Amino acid sequence: MKVPVEKKQPQRRSAFLTSGDWFETLCAEGYTPLDRNPEIVAGCRVIAQTIASMTIYLMANTERGDVRIVNELSRAVDISPSRHMTRSTWMDAIVMNLLLYGAGNSVVMPHTSGGYLQDLTPIAAGRIGFVQAGEGYRVLVDGVEYDPMDVLHFVNNPNKDYPWKGQGLTVALEDVAKNLRQAAETERGFMSSKWKPGLIIKADAMSEDFGSPEGRRKLLDSYVGTTEAGEPWIIPAEQLTVEQVKPLSLADLAISDMVTLDKRTVAAILGVPPFLLGIGEYSAPAWNAFVNNTIRPIAREIEQELTRKILLSPKMYWRFNIASLYSYDLKTTADVYSNLYIRGIVTGNEVRDKIGMEPMDGLDELVILENFVPADRIGDQKKLNEPKEA
Repeated sequence: MKVPVEKKQPQRRSAFLTSGDWFETLCAEGYTPLDRNPEIVAGCRVIAQTIASMTIYLMANTERGDVRIVNELSRAVDISPSRHMTRSTWMDAIVMNLLLYGAGNSVVMPHTSGGYLQDLTPIAAGRIGFVQAGEGYRVLVDGVEYDPMDVLHFVNNPNKDYPWKGQGLTVALEDVAKNLRQAAETERGFMSSKWKPGLIIKADAMSEDFGSPEGRRKLLDSYVGTTEAGEPWIIPAEQLTVEQVKPLSLADLAISDMVTLDKRTVAAILGVPPFLLGIGEYSAPAWNAFVNNTIRPIAREIEQELTRKILLSPKMYWRFNIASLYSYDLKTTADVYSNLYIRGIVTGNEVRDKIGMEPMDGLDELVILENFVPADRIGDQKKLNEPKEA
């Protein structure tokens, strides 16, 4: 009986010709993803944590203006959107996917039961894909297609060819991340180098012992080798001259200046103040500009996506409490709201709430002027009813 011999499949190989520059690009060594660069991660983390710290209000349009609604739906989104994590962690994960891990895309899968919202689960960036379908697209989660209206899809920096898809800041940050990594490697290698001498000894080259490494070691040990700490060296002035030299430092290599410049570039691309990355001093105006120019647009994207995918009523919408982020000291806040209080615009308890104090009985009425009378009795003041002198 003949046993069939399994034929070996021929191995397939491929090769390509390229120039030296392209070879270094295609076969680069030591690539570090953006999400492993400390400065970039720190900048994105500041944005994510700042957005995660804001309260999300459920608002409704009324004839008297927009008012905040407190119900089970508002609690579900602002307090417990996911049973697997806190609301702060949930929002942090969404924004980090949006800025860094998901390259401008963050997907959240809503789960309902009996028509009620039960859970909003952030999906890891590696499990998500997008497929164009005509003028629209489909969202892939673990290979399963979903209509975009069935999931929450947050987008940052829309792609020029596919506006419904984000592209993040990957391209803009790649070169800066490479420079920061190279600076870190240079500093690490420089600090761990063992070849930098602390002393240079000038010796007479005519000495017979100077011609070999063994002889130089013998010559060095004979004059400067000591057994006791602090013992002086005795050397012949005609043959040896000892000079102290200053080793090359990181300041001489301008590493610090380059790192500072690259950190400022990262801060500018991400839209965060440089002091958040350890460059420069804290500035309240810079922080407030960061809230207006960086935090607010990302928060608006999240608000609008939550509004059009979760809410059915056209009179309701979601809104972040942006005002809570602005940098004002306690005295400024107290002065502003105290002036509003005596003008009958806010109540005393609203003032106490802004400065972190508990409410008190009797401070829920609007008062006006220095008499602190109720606003609806302003006409009863005595000085307004006294007869004028002739």
